[in-house]
Amino acid sequence: MTKKNYICPLEKCVTYNFNLIIEMEQDVEKQYVIGLDMGGTNSVFGIVDQRGTIKTQVVVATKAYPDVNDYVKASVEALQPALEMVGGIENVRGLGIGAPNANFYSGCIENAANLVWRGVVPIADLFSKALGVPTAVTNDANAAAMGEMTYGVARGMKNFIMITLGTGVGSGIVVNGDVVYGSDGFAGELGHVIIDYSPEARQCGCGRKGCLETYCSATGVARTARYLLSTTDRPSLLRELDPEKITSFDIFQAAEKGDEIAIEIFNYTGDILGKACANFATFNTPEAFVFFGGLTKAGEYLMKPLRESYDKHILKTFHNNARLLISSLNGSEAAVLGASAMGWNA
Repeated sequence: MTKKNYICPLEKCVTYNFNLIIEMEQDVEKQYVIGLDMGGTNSVFGIVDQRGTIKTQVVVATKAYPDVNDYVKASVEALQPALEMVGGIENVRGLGIGAPNANFYSGCIENAANLVWRGVVPIADLFSKALGVPTAVTNDANAAAMGEMTYGVARGMKNFIMITLGTGVGSGIVVNGDVVYGSDGFAGELGHVIIDYSPEARQCGCGRKGCLETYCSATGVARTARYLLSTTDRPSLLRELDPEKITSFDIFQAAEKGDEIAIEIFNYTGDILGKACANFATFNTPEAFVFFGGLTKAGEYLMKPLRESYDKHILKTFHNNARLLISSLNGSEAAVLGASAMGWNA
């Protein structure tokens, strides 16, 4: 009779649990992640702890490296002193990257117009191999949503929409605690929802006309200012400025001084954005809309007409469901924190 080896189920279970405990302890020891906010000019790396505190930052000139392999090599070298401050790469759980035209599924940057590298760049794979840690990548708006959910006003929320109001209008949609990426990794381009189908609709950089971002981005607000200044003769502090150089901050400063045209610009912008958000709310009934970016510095000049428009146009079924909030994250750190949030689960 052949003797068979017998493994006690309990012994097997204990061994498995022991190994699991070791893995959990190793994860607990890795108390930091790296966040990378990649821009066309500069890349900002931050080493972040579990509380969302950026321990140290490193800046690398993105456009100084036409070859992405040289860029990755230079970045890893630049990170070494910062990593030594937290005990080395062995204390880092992962790297999260927020980048233009980044695809979460593929880990690639795909045909980004404002980066020096053309075509498809496997940025996650390159950094993962160079640093030896798991790496995830997504676009900047999705990264902002993850940062807000991990460290900001959306902490604890499972359903919300992040709207970034900068040079363009970006968005990150969170449903049941997960960012929505869609079938190809690029879902959530709410800035390119068409809100004006008239012949006079504004031309968008995407090639279409009437997109939300042509009205509600910082550049869209400046376009509204130029339009009002050119079509009326009403007095305004903005007339003292070169129309082609007017910024959203200039308009905010004028509004602070009681300038009627400046206030009208924000009323117009808030009305359009409120209508758009009322429409967005119909497909995922969010707990909140969280607004982030330079344009939010206008505060109540923007938020008051936005709330009024949203309340006026929201479907009655969803009335009072969503809060309209401004991000609590520090503007200069938010992009790095948002990217770093992916590092915990990379």
